[in-house]
Amino acid sequence: MSQMEQYLGFYNDERNSALLYQAMADAEKDERLAQVYRRIAQTELRHAETWAEKMQAAGASVPGFRPTLRTRILIWLTQRFGPGVALPAVQGMERDGNAGYTGVPGAGAMAAEERSHAFLFRQIAGTLRGGMEGGALAQLEGRHRSAGGNALRAAVLGANDGLVSNLSLVMGVAGATLNEKTVLITGLAGMLAGAISMALGEWLSVQSSRELFQHQIEVERAEVEQSPEEEAEELALIYEARGLSRENARTLAGQILANRESAVETLAREELGIDPGELGGSAWEAALTSFALFAVGAVIPVIAFTFLQGLTAVAVSIAFSVVGLFVLGAVITLFTGRGVLYSGMRMVVFGLLAAAVTFGIGRLIGVSIGG
Repeated sequence: MSQMEQYLGFYNDERNSALLYQAMADAEKDERLAQVYRRIAQTELRHAETWAEKMQAAGASVPGFRPTLRTRILIWLTQRFGPGVALPAVQGMERDGNAGYTGVPGAGAMAAEERSHAFLFRQIAGTLRGGMEGGALAQLEGRHRSAGGNALRAAVLGANDGLVSNLSLVMGVAGATLNEKTVLITGLAGMLAGAISMALGEWLSVQSSRELFQHQIEVERAEVEQSPEEEAEELALIYEARGLSRENARTLAGQILANRESAVETLAREELGIDPGELGGSAWEAALTSFALFAVGAVIPVIAFTFLQGLTAVAVSIAFSVVGLFVLGAVITLFTGRGVLYSGMRMVVFGLLAAAVTFGIGRLIGVSIGG
């Protein structure tokens, strides 16, 4: 890679990052956290300007900027689901940015800022519990943890579960008998059974979590009423562990405990990691979403058997499934930062291996039964 290509790559990366951070700021309801995103966006624009100046100094013109497809998709998801959905992606972007600047002349200060951004995003995502700098803590105080990124990844994986499990089931039955009606009925039954099982499991999981969270909050409420001094000390210790001085931590904890109701909410977030306003989300919404996503993935291998027969139906079913698996693998790259081809083909290979095993077992069983 030439030096000019490297400069252009850095320039585009910083512009894409700045655009995404601005979208996160616009979608963020907590103004203090929105300000954090805006300041990071301004830093990324400053980095981009540095690379633009280097290109111009070398006698090259700066091309017009166009955001990448990945950036446009992440912005749409952020606008639709909130900034939390983009946190896993931006953590990877900042980590890659720091690594990319390593050893590049004149990029030392920018690499340090990228490391700082990566650390801050880890704090926002709740992946680290200690060592937060006091100023950042003040900006993030009261922030509800968002599970948007995790939820969306879970959605992709739910659809993948439906596709792979039903593809394996359909291929197993097709290996035993090429009767398209038998395969179709089995595939539809597997889709419904799997989707209902997923929905029920998700409902039980979320509802149980909600009931547990409610109980824990009530226990916390009783402790605030009975032993406010002890709760204030616990809260102060949490803030000390995150970087505040002992005096400032005690002052902040005392101010929070002055209002008992808001104190319970704060303690629930800080000690238990629970958002009292959400309690893990709606059990019914989670169940219906799981049902729909599993069904969408599971129906893909079945479609071909509605209008084709024999090995032709098997081949087309596999082709549809390959496309579905590749698309799901490509979607995951929004969060992992891996190449689309690598992630897509990895998903395809694993899915086809599972289908090949069940088809082979089905063929052996079919031959054995058939005599």
